[in-house]
Amino acid sequence: MFNQLKARFGGPLSVGIMALIAVWLIGMVILPQLLMVDYSFKPNLLPSEVGGLKDQYTLDNYATLFGNSIHLSIFFKTIWSSVLVTTLTLFVSYPLAFYLAKVATPKQAALCLLLLIIPFWINEILRTFSWYIILAYKGPLNALLLGLGLIDRPVRFLSGDGGVLIGMVYAYILFMIFPIYNAIDSLDSNQVKAARNLGAGWVRTHYRIIIPHAKPGIATGCIMTFMLAAGSYAVPALLGSPGSRWFTQIIYNWFFEGGDWNQGAAYAFLLLIICIGFIGLVMKVFKVGLGDIAR
Repeated sequence: MFNQLKARFGGPLSVGIMALIAVWLIGMVILPQLLMVDYSFKPNLLPSEVGGLKDQYTLDNYATLFGNSIHLSIFFKTIWSSVLVTTLTLFVSYPLAFYLAKVATPKQAALCLLLLIIPFWINEILRTFSWYIILAYKGPLNALLLGLGLIDRPVRFLSGDGGVLIGMVYAYILFMIFPIYNAIDSLDSNQVKAARNLGAGWVRTHYRIIIPHAKPGIATGCIMTFMLAAGSYAVPALLGSPGSRWFTQIIYNWFFEGGDWNQGAAYAFLLLIICIGFIGLVMKVFKVGLGDIAR
């Protein structure tokens, strides 16, 4: 990487760029994570007790999660729901990404991309709250369905996890579309035409030609969507019911309501471990490396 920067910008500027990257990685990524890990292995003590006999490393903060059946069930539900959000977002995004890359004219693609991007100029909380209004018991969606005669009574979309799933798919769809779009756009259209001319149907063409080429983009989109969904707080807080709590809400409560940063750090670190494990699993399933994802 340094040699590429040196060839493009020269030696002094390349050193400065690498130094800024190193400062950012160390100061904003590595050190905060190490501090979180250190907090997670220590008990929550009064200021006067810090450095005393009780200030020792322990696994009690981690044992709290595995000893609390409610928190443990929410933890696994969050992981499963994040996988479901990722899957739904992939199914919604792939056809749209293919349309933008290989079917739409440049003007149509530009217009579609603009329509996708414009809503994201608004703050995430406001966009999420707009879905709260749309999905409300007496909201416009229920009014439309009642007016069309598709339902007999209003549906409580916000009573379970349905509203959270819809809100997350909408909130993170761009993080799935753009990597897949970039991957499919780099595919030579002659390969698709050749497959079609040789008698392959669209399903076989996608399975044998397009999806294998787009694997790095699909893997990148799945990783980004899963991590954003698993770490989301605003969407489940606004669209979720009391029975559909997200694990991030429990972490927030430990930090800011319970005042137990050590316990919150342990919960956050476990969530981070799961996210890292998911990244490894996706890379193994799609048979891609970090270099393929970073392209």
